[in-house]
Amino acid sequence: MSTESRRVLIQFILFVLTLVTTTLAGAELCYGRSPISGEFAWADFLLGLNYSVPFLFILSVHEFGHYLTARYHRVDTSLPYYIPFYLPVIFPFSIGTLGALIRLRERPPSLTKNFDIGIAGPLAGFAAALLVLTYGFLTLPPPEYIFSIHPEYERFGLDYASYVYQPGFAENILNISLGDNFLFNLLSGVLADPTRMPNPHEIIHYPFLLAGYLSLVFTALNLLPIGQLDGGHVVYGLFGSKGHRLIAITFFVAFVFFAGLGTVHPRIPSDEIIFTIVLYAGFLFFTFKGLRLSWQNTLIVALVTLIIQYGVIWMFPSIEGFGSWLLFAFILGRFIGIYHPPALSEEPLSLGRKLLGWLALVILVLCFTPVPVEISVL
Repeated sequence: MSTESRRVLIQFILFVLTLVTTTLAGAELCYGRSPISGEFAWADFLLGLNYSVPFLFILSVHEFGHYLTARYHRVDTSLPYYIPFYLPVIFPFSIGTLGALIRLRERPPSLTKNFDIGIAGPLAGFAAALLVLTYGFLTLPPPEYIFSIHPEYERFGLDYASYVYQPGFAENILNISLGDNFLFNLLSGVLADPTRMPNPHEIIHYPFLLAGYLSLVFTALNLLPIGQLDGGHVVYGLFGSKGHRLIAITFFVAFVFFAGLGTVHPRIPSDEIIFTIVLYAGFLFFTFKGLRLSWQNTLIVALVTLIIQYGVIWMFPSIEGFGSWLLFAFILGRFIGIYHPPALSEEPLSLGRKLLGWLALVILVLCFTPVPVEISVL
């Protein structure tokens, strides 16, 4: 078997595994059918396809947007590598995958080609997400559908929301609520029958809505104007090397600042606060090393960030960031990188490409979700 054949086989196996893991995640998240419950059946697995198929459809459209554009520009590239990931016991909101990526085997020879390859994925994936969400909102089941997932709600009737989200309703039950997303809320208001629109706490039980919502969240993450994320390619094309550097640093520091709000909190017991501060300061230091400053300046940035975060929380205790973003920030700072390598040819973008670039930045604003999911125990 040739090297290329082995590579394609590995990619196919990864896709199949990701299909399995996202289907298991869909069965659990959307229908409450956990594969570790001991009562999981083939019919439960098939239910999970209602989530995994539209979700992987959007993910695949995104990645093949990159792939086909690279092939069009004759840039050597790989087929997508899908990343299966499903740990239901450790992660209560495990969506079944860490995404997918293609590997460019050579640098695009010009800024224009680099821009085209970078922007094609999020634009294509965004269009696919709109299709899935449109279908989901237009085909909502009757409101009584939720009783098939939560039969314990039925005794309250359709006014169940007044009773079931209160502390003490059930013992050690996870309450998962999706966060505010401007575009998702706009589409629901325009497309959905308001009498069938589910309570925000129950949207995860509607697989097409969940798949579309998550795709909007990940589209925004990909469009962050940092490093060699898709948004980094867009901003590099629009504003050049110096503009990208300034924007990337600003967004990266702001992203870390928001994500870490509340990590060091005045409510932390006094016997734990010093350990928490030292640990978190070390984390910030290694994350900010992606800025490529001297170690002294990196330490200053980390400490100033921590102090301002603590001050904000001290003055506004109810404000809270989204700690899960810290892992993504660490990956950006330590592995993906904050800056964009110089293009081999710096020719300016055409007007049409500039308009598409600004459209991508508008999509970032529309899709960004500060707190994608809130998890509490009733």
